[in-house]
Amino acid sequence: MSKAASHTFASLTCGIDRAAKNDIPTTIVVFGASGDLAKKKTFPALFHLFEQNLLPKRTRVIGYARTHMSVEEFHKRATSHFNAQADKGVVEKFLQVCEYVSGKYDVDEDFANLRSEIDRLEKEESIDSSCERIHVYYMALPPSVFVDVATHIKKNVYDESCTNRVVIEKPFGHDLESSRQLSKDIGALFDETEVFRIDHYLGKEMVKNIMSLRFANVFYEAVWNRHYISNVQITFKEPFGTEGRGGYFDQFGIIRDVMQNHLLQVLCIVAMNQPQSLNAEDIRDSKTEVLKRILPIQLEDTMLGQYVGTIDGSKPGYKDDDTVPKDSNTPTFAECVLHVDNDRWRGVPWVIKAGKALNEARMLIRIQFKDMPNSLFPNLARNELVIQVSPKESVYIKTIVKEPGLSTNLAMSELDLTYKTRYHDIKIPDAYATLILDVLNGDHSNFVRSDELDEAWRIFTPLLHQIESENIKPLPYEYGSRGPEGVYQFIEDRTGYKRTNLEYHWEAPQ
Repeated sequence: MSKAASHTFASLTCGIDRAAKNDIPTTIVVFGASGDLAKKKTFPALFHLFEQNLLPKRTRVIGYARTHMSVEEFHKRATSHFNAQADKGVVEKFLQVCEYVSGKYDVDEDFANLRSEIDRLEKEESIDSSCERIHVYYMALPPSVFVDVATHIKKNVYDESCTNRVVIEKPFGHDLESSRQLSKDIGALFDETEVFRIDHYLGKEMVKNIMSLRFANVFYEAVWNRHYISNVQITFKEPFGTEGRGGYFDQFGIIRDVMQNHLLQVLCIVAMNQPQSLNAEDIRDSKTEVLKRILPIQLEDTMLGQYVGTIDGSKPGYKDDDTVPKDSNTPTFAECVLHVDNDRWRGVPWVIKAGKALNEARMLIRIQFKDMPNSLFPNLARNELVIQVSPKESVYIKTIVKEPGLSTNLAMSELDLTYKTRYHDIKIPDAYATLILDVLNGDHSNFVRSDELDEAWRIFTPLLHQIESENIKPLPYEYGSRGPEGVYQFIEDRTGYKRTNLEYHWEAPQ
């Protein structure tokens, strides 16, 4: 094993507390500190790391936003989404390392004031410019201000004498052209090694587990190819609509919001060849190689939908939201069939499906295997490996067995690993906490590289432009349903997916 691989393997298996052990003085600046993302995700994630003693002891957190408020008001907002059972004493200790600076996003003087605050806090800790330090700039901001804020950080806050890391939230552009422009603008300011493009799905426990499942178990990898797998489906379902955020969502739609980033990244990890090592760049090389082999998605391989209100009027339709244009054709549901044109996957259809206001909350990966050749038992149901990412983390294999007792009938059962029952004493951290820890450790494995981003937009941009230029009207589906009429037939016709002909219903063990 190479030195790089050995080091990374150690970090993956026992280096979760590396940042805390190294105890390099660290300043984390959260831009957009008064916004929803910061209070719902960023600050709770930082607190989780703090209470688990995974932050360096000399960590300071500075919130920066346009809102004028006192430190006390900031503290109240920052803790508003903490777990109600959080230890009040630990919360108080966390707040002691949290400060707030108010400033605009386009004024040099305000950013200079932020730099002065960073210097003041380091001086209080007797930390001077000769010390090793880490500055993290977390942009919990809308994309319209990414470049302005990044420019002012580089001009007024960036410190040449320490390690600087910039965290950028999606969306990374609107199409291929805008994404390339954003990458060019950010790249002119920061080195690629300093940039962390966060896709929180890469921090989810079951997504991070896919590599271990594949490459640490000989029987999985042996059948992980076109010779044994018939089709793969990656599904994301939300049981609620845009809930007053329709005006914002209408700018993007479900494809840009979920599919081009979250689901495509998951597809990469499921489809990629084994990387040369566990080094971050080797992993990202393997993911990028998969993206390069995916053909642009065709409109005829796409189903679009938009939810309407329930018949009884209890749930509104998408266009019932006052912030949504009444003539909007923005899809809230989409299902696409992709093809990976390489030796491992040629001929295997991949389905990615996402929708709002559906019948349940669920995100899963379903890998259906081919029929048994020359089977002693004709007309069998197919085996399936299902990785449920949320809400109940689990891995199960749908397996055919004989019914118990005197019967010789066959039944569909499962080999089941449900995390809640197997690892009931372990709390699975939020994806944001996992990824922020990766930032502190300087690990890029679970972040999107610029060439990955470029390839992802290449796959989706022609489809998006065609949908918009031809004003394609999405199919209606009722709030709380499974999607537009014909959604399952669409998959079966294009992928050869076969439903089980044996009675089966999986439930997570209690």
